[in-house]
Amino acid sequence: MDLLIAISLVALLLVTLASGLWVGLALVGVGVIAMELFTPRAAGDAMALTIWGATSGWTMVALPMFLWMGEILFRTKVIDNVFRGVAPWADMIPGRLLHVNVFSCAIFAAVSGSSAATCATVGRMVVPELHKRGYPERLMVGTLAGSASLGLLIPPSVIMIVYGVAADVSIVKLFIAGIIPGLVLTLAFSGYVMGWAMLNPAQVPSAGFRMSLSEKIRGSAGLLPVILLIATVMGSIYMGIATATEAAIIGVVGALLLSALDGTLTYRSFCDGLMSSVRVYCMIGLILAGAAFLTLVMGFVGLPRQVAELIGSANLPPFALIMMLTVFFIVLGCFLDGISMVILTIAILLPTIQQAGIDLIWFGVYIVLVVELAQITPPVGMNLFVIQNITGVSIGRVAKASMPMFAIILGFLLLSYAVPGLVTWLPSHI
Repeated sequence: MDLLIAISLVALLLVTLASGLWVGLALVGVGVIAMELFTPRAAGDAMALTIWGATSGWTMVALPMFLWMGEILFRTKVIDNVFRGVAPWADMIPGRLLHVNVFSCAIFAAVSGSSAATCATVGRMVVPELHKRGYPERLMVGTLAGSASLGLLIPPSVIMIVYGVAADVSIVKLFIAGIIPGLVLTLAFSGYVMGWAMLNPAQVPSAGFRMSLSEKIRGSAGLLPVILLIATVMGSIYMGIATATEAAIIGVVGALLLSALDGTLTYRSFCDGLMSSVRVYCMIGLILAGAAFLTLVMGFVGLPRQVAELIGSANLPPFALIMMLTVFFIVLGCFLDGISMVILTIAILLPTIQQAGIDLIWFGVYIVLVVELAQITPPVGMNLFVIQNITGVSIGRVAKASMPMFAIILGFLLLSYAVPGLVTWLPSHI
């Protein structure tokens, strides 16, 4: 009977989501219906207590702070300086300025925490320049779509904060765990560009004017402020000086100082950045609150227990379980955004993951990787929408161009399972 009720609730949730209702409201609505129909407890007090508990924790302060830091930097000259600093060195490598897509995304990912923000910011800066110089559209949009997903992996990461709160896992250790995978994927994307360029040299435009070593070094000076900000934020976490929340506040102060120094900090830009981060956080907070309430209700009706028993009865080895979940998340990513995916599934999956003996820090990075895949999976891949808006290229063409990046991320996911130390070694030393 519990299983029948749970299936009915899942079906109701899917129908509600498909109707276009906001995800957070859909979660709350299904939770209220389930609690009123299938449990003796009144929905009102349970909803109030659960929503307050889900949104009032000190750890959650890190989320809007990192969002605000990214919004501040988006409105400064820092990103233009990143392009001018990276481009002269990238011009020396096979693939030339296509590498600017990759490395600019990696650098901005370390201060934004958002895949969509990384994609939009770097795309607006790099794509017009690459288009003007005649770089192939397929490589231009494909590398941008894949590399922008590093915004979720290289700390600080919004998804890691959400997962850490939902799974009660150290956000600091999750941040540290994302460093090596982020660097490896950055090099893998760049390696793909180099391999393609060497196989198709005629399709790569000729290099621009030559610069001396001293000119390249002077041009790279614009990278110093953002590198200093990254080092300050992540260094304060790694050395134990600050928690993730405190580091986020340090990042906001640093971003405001950079904005003031380059002359872009105005009352209007301050308010625009603040309001933009508030809007995004309110969306995420509503989803978190709704998911926390629905998770409570699902516990009352027995869904987590039923799912755990169902998967447990299959006696799947850990690798088969991970592969099954990968397919599940890729399919789910065709319909939901990454944050919704994490919040809707983590509470249900955690007992099974723990029973299988899978490290929760490793699983957090795994979740980020599958969400990265979802970011470039139609029809709801957020990076695809952003690139379509920037370039005018159709979703289908952007998705097709992103497939090599999809394969690289999937390959690294398998590698991280075979060599878990890629994820767990660094956080085990803090």
